[in-house]
Amino acid sequence: AGVGCAISRRALLQLAKEHPDDAPFDAQSLTEDYELGLLVAERGGTSRFARAFGEDGSLVATRAYFPSKLDHVVRQKTRWVHGIALQGWDRLGWTRTFADTWMRARDRRGPFAAFVLLMGYALLAVTLVLWLGAAFGLAPIIALTPALKALVAINLAALLWRSAFRFAFTAQAYGFMEGLRAVLRIPVSNVVSIMAGHRAIKAYAATLLGASIVWDKTPHFRHPANAKALLPPFQRESRSKLTRAEGWP
Repeated sequence: AGVGCAISRRALLQLAKEHPDDAPFDAQSLTEDYELGLLVAERGGTSRFARAFGEDGSLVATRAYFPSKLDHVVRQKTRWVHGIALQGWDRLGWTRTFADTWMRARDRRGPFAAFVLLMGYALLAVTLVLWLGAAFGLAPIIALTPALKALVAINLAALLWRSAFRFAFTAQAYGFMEGLRAVLRIPVSNVVSIMAGHRAIKAYAATLLGASIVWDKTPHFRHPANAKALLPPFQRESRSKLTRAEGWP
């Protein structure tokens, strides 16, 4: 479900020296890992993304499921949008380099993207109603201008391009069916983005009015089969009892 992250002790000590509480990051930050990455980069630090496999051929990664309940998913994404797009703007500001400004703007588009998605689905619903009305002779036929046709074609091509990459990368790691399901879940993820964007704006507005920052931590569950396989043989029996006690399937 995610990558494993490691930060050098030297980088953390450097940040701690600059912080009034002698801590490498502010406890009020909702997305401290994201903030740490930018702060280290501003001080000349570098990073590497390593896709590595273990001796058994399994991918080295965080072995946990993303939350499966809607309220948990929305809470998780709300924290990301609030911390990166809204709180991050206040805490980290902008830089003068074009590349970094572009990336920060891309990271902070969450609330705007939620609004665009909401408008897009609303227009889609209205269009379907008008098409049904036209089919039954209850409304005039919708005439698209050449410019609008071109815009629709460009957006459709971009959607197919994104869906193809989503399928390819997911299928490579988890198989054909999971790749297909990843594409079918696009509307679900869009709805989650809309709900999280709305919730993040409300939470951010509340903090501007003096409310305390709320840490929306959500539960992550390891796959019990993976958890058992990764342990030494003498620990597997105790882990099996533990998974049953915690209510895992």
